Amino acid sequence: MASLPPYAVALAHGIHVVDTGFHRPLFDASYLIVENGRAAFVDTGTNHAVPRLLGTLEALGLGRDAVDFVIPTHVHLDHAGGVGALMQQLPNAVAWVHPRGARHMIDPSALVAGATAVYGAEEIERSYGRIVGVPAERVRESADGLTIQLAGRPLTFFDTPGHARHHHCIWDERSRGFFTGDTFGLSYREFDTEKGPWLLPTTTPVQFEPTALRTSVQRLLSFEPQAMYLTHYGRVQDVQHLGAQLLVQLDELVALGRSLRGVPDRHSRLKQGLLDIYVDRARDHGCGFTPAQVRDLLGVDTELNAQGIAIWLDKEGA
Repeated sequence: MASLPPYAVALAHGIHVVDTGFHRPLFDASYLIVENGRAAFVDTGTNHAVPRLLGTLEALGLGRDAVDFVIPTHVHLDHAGGVGALMQQLPNAVAWVHPRGARHMIDPSALVAGATAVYGAEEIERSYGRIVGVPAERVRESADGLTIQLAGRPLTFFDTPGHARHHHCIWDERSRGFFTGDTFGLSYREFDTEKGPWLLPTTTPVQFEPTALRTSVQRLLSFEPQAMYLTHYGRVQDVQHLGAQLLVQLDELVALGRSLRGVPDRHSRLKQGLLDIYVDRARDHGCGFTPAQVRDLLGVDTELNAQGIAIWLDKEGA
């Protein structure tokens, strides 16, 4: 077996994290789970990631026909944009998708239209490539508590709304870990210190629901997992501590949003308020970054999180 390519790292329990190359290094991950010669991908990144995913498979000595499952945690394009293109290369695989997202994997036109309205057609083509659908007969819908078997290895789906209503997390009994997509927040390796990882919630548009997200996080923590496998980015441990950190910050973000309800120039003030929270939290964690450096690293997240909080505020009853 050849050594793994530089964009892939082997973890324990047959789990491999693949840097999809989206946005910047160590920003967006796909996971390849291998069990008794069979394989599954959890999240895929964009179309541009497909050569990396196939390259990792090849380096492990596995044929494309060894992949049984492709599992997007939800259908946001940085997680699922490459599902259709990847499935074209995997003759035996089926895609397991949350029931609220399955139709978007079959016909991604609404996803593409929504993203194009925000970013423009040129940026969508540059960042994601041409999104293709998955034939309906190759799509399966997950259900809360449903367990599938990867060569005898149980993988169980749990419905985890809060970041998106089409989000599920996958419990891997072998590693006692969850593949969390965006439910358990973001943890970028640049912010690691001697205290360990730092975590922050993601509140991107358009289905941020803080009460549901709190419930989902608490449900994941109730399993006492030994690890969380984040799409952004990588495996984190010390899960109970990080979960408590995540929920405290979620409360801070909700309080910030409510304090700005109805004020002029809300978007810019949301962005500044978020950045202030991030700077303070990073400093408390022992990061030596200046506010400008934090802004550079979290600029995309700050913009999207501000948009998501604003949409939540505008919904009835928020």
